[in-house]
Amino acid sequence: MIEALIVSQILLWILFFGLALGLFALARQIGVLHERVAPLGALMMDGAVEVGDAAPVFTLEDIHGRTVTIGGQRPDGRSQLLLFVSPDCPVCKKLLGVARSFLRSERRHLELVLIGDGPRAEQEALVRRYQLGDAIWLIAPEIGMRFQVGKLPYAILIDENGILRSKGLVNSREHLESLLVAKETGFASIQEYLGERRPAVPETTTPAVRG
Repeated sequence: MIEALIVSQILLWILFFGLALGLFALARQIGVLHERVAPLGALMMDGAVEVGDAAPVFTLEDIHGRTVTIGGQRPDGRSQLLLFVSPDCPVCKKLLGVARSFLRSERRHLELVLIGDGPRAEQEALVRRYQLGDAIWLIAPEIGMRFQVGKLPYAILIDENGILRSKGLVNSREHLESLLVAKETGFASIQEYLGERRPAVPETTTPAVRG
């Protein structure tokens, strides 16, 4: 009888630890899912900048100590692509590797500006990890607040005249390139561009039934 009681207690403790481990794993997975599209600061502000509007102008210093101007007329004739990321966002980390090659291929007519929010040490660690030392990296939550960036990773394209041309959530190189296509074609988004090109479905008529 005593042996059965001991065995039952052991089984109960094993079950308890198993449930505790499962609960921990579930909590961790919920945290990962929450971080996949991470928020960027308190972004409940009125007056979001829309496509076609002049982008607000910011003059800030990046993590390398260089003075950077966001928006406004650009003397070099290049557009600016603002990419909002976070060290706590797994999708952002995946996109940073893509951003490195994208920066090299589009450097002649595009300036890539990475914008983060959080501890400086974490931002600098990302720069080193993804070899982005030659990229512009700003720790500037106020930019995300002004553009009402609520989810990450998010990109905004500002043309050489300081006009916002396209914007949207991104998670691949194709999404980044679609912002450039949207600017070149005059559409606010690649979805709008594809919708305009979609051929109209011809109307079908039912032949009359003759008696």
